[in-house]
Amino acid sequence: MKRREFITAAGVGGAATAVGANGAVGTAAAQEEEGPQEVPDWPEFVTEANEYSSGATEDLRGESEATVEVGAGDGLAFAPPAIWIDAGTTVTWEWTGEGGGHNVSSQEGEDFSSDVTDEAGFTFEHTFEQDGQINTYQCDPHAGQGMHGGVAVGEVPTTEVETGVITDPEELGVKIQEHYVGIGAVLMISVSLVFTFFVLKYGESPHAKGGD
Repeated sequence: MKRREFITAAGVGGAATAVGANGAVGTAAAQEEEGPQEVPDWPEFVTEANEYSSGATEDLRGESEATVEVGAGDGLAFAPPAIWIDAGTTVTWEWTGEGGGHNVSSQEGEDFSSDVTDEAGFTFEHTFEQDGQINTYQCDPHAGQGMHGGVAVGEVPTTEVETGVITDPEELGVKIQEHYVGIGAVLMISVSLVFTFFVLKYGESPHAKGGD
């Protein structure tokens, strides 16, 4: 009897563990914090841009050149969407050919604009000269879909954010749907119960290996 009780407890316990693990994935946003970091105080226009998350800024100060992809992600984003450079740095936007026709059109700050094209490998560049300025830009055809970007130059107003290694699947672009978690939990429970049933039914037979 003790053996039977042990096996039953193990089966149910394993199922409970599976449910707990799946629930944790679906509800917890695990992130290893590395402490506060100063980043440009981006306007909402940039923080709501596609591919932007958690104050992420590509700090390229000290570099004479910077490159931004046009048509990144699902084809409707600039990558990186937010960069921090020194005055005199040349930024080159390079088209991926994804997402249809795009352009680069300044909104606030220095004035620059490119043609609209969907040609992969097409490039447009602008050298930023105004120190202490946050520049914003967009893709005109997809501005309403969040295709925005920002370029901070030199000594700009900053804000403090917590940065670290992102381990939340949704932050990494892996969408966790609640019904998938539920289905996974049910499957784990079912497998555990079936295994327990067969062990209890056949594991103690005198004809089975290890039976009493």
